[in-house]
Amino acid sequence: MDFQKEIARALLEIGAVGFKPKEPLTFKSGLISPVYVDNRIFPSYPEKFQVVIEGFENLVKEKKIDFDMVAGIAVGGIPYSAVLGFKMQKPSIFIRKEAKGHGKGKRVEGGEVKGKKILLVEDLVSTGGSSLSGVEALREEGATVDDCLVIVSYEFKEAKENFEKAKVNLHTLTSFPVIFQQAVEMKIIIEDVKKIVEDWLSDPWDWAGKYGFGK
Repeated sequence: MDFQKEIARALLEIGAVGFKPKEPLTFKSGLISPVYVDNRIFPSYPEKFQVVIEGFENLVKEKKIDFDMVAGIAVGGIPYSAVLGFKMQKPSIFIRKEAKGHGKGKRVEGGEVKGKKILLVEDLVSTGGSSLSGVEALREEGATVDDCLVIVSYEFKEAKENFEKAKVNLHTLTSFPVIFQQAVEMKIIIEDVKKIVEDWLSDPWDWAGKYGFGK
């Protein structure tokens, strides 16, 4: 199975990808975008959700990833990490985006990670900030983190550089350029929108200024 195209088409079929050239969104990184991907609705479509989990299992085997536990980044990564852990019979934990203001005040929840090799699971990567914050939290508690699985990457060079700097291997099921190509083939977007998205993909950080969307 070609998981890249299969998952890209699945996202488009369930309406998880949006094109909003006139009402762009702002990512957590501050990047203004005419597109978005919402992987959180995958679990509402069990057959499509299963393809994602099978894709992750395939990546683990293909890349020969060795790990003791699976960790999901809250909240988007948790459904996938939990199911993947269950399927592969590995303990599953999760990482909060920030420490709780009460109780133990921990970011890593669900089990002891000291001395464990953790496989991180994320639903979406733009620049990699949220994922690598999770890596930092795990390493602070004595875990080893060498690999991260993600459903969709925008394939920004910043993400590649950030993961390389953190010494974490990023393994993606599909990418936004693949999703975009499938959207074109499926005739989901019109020619005018196609040009706008192509401009954004070629120069995402300067796109907003060119199209009059200032911060």
